[in-house]
Amino acid sequence: MAEGIAMVTLFSLLTALPAVLALHMLEPQIVLPAFSVLLFIEAALAVIAARLIHIPDNAEDITLWDFAGGFTLIGCAAAVLGEPDQAALFLTEQGGPRAGSQP
Repeated sequence: MAEGIAMVTLFSLLTALPAVLALHMLEPQIVLPAFSVLLFIEAALAVIAARLIHIPDNAEDITLWDFAGGFTLIGCAAAVLGEPDQAALFLTEQGGPRAGSQP
């Protein structure tokens, strides 16, 4: 039980701290795409950790596979709630003009 609480606390901190920093450092339009990318990266890290740490299939506690699925689900929700032009803004250079934009 204590192991599950420790994992929940660790992954909560790994999600909350970058999200709070993103809210203060990024423009409001690109927070959701950045949060989505962060969650997909955390899901990938959880999958890698789950593959390295072998837990029995009949585990009753929360496992790393549960975290990977949760991060992926929330990342997909953040990507759906964000608009495509916000994701394009996040993925392009923010200082320069975009190709095809009219002055």
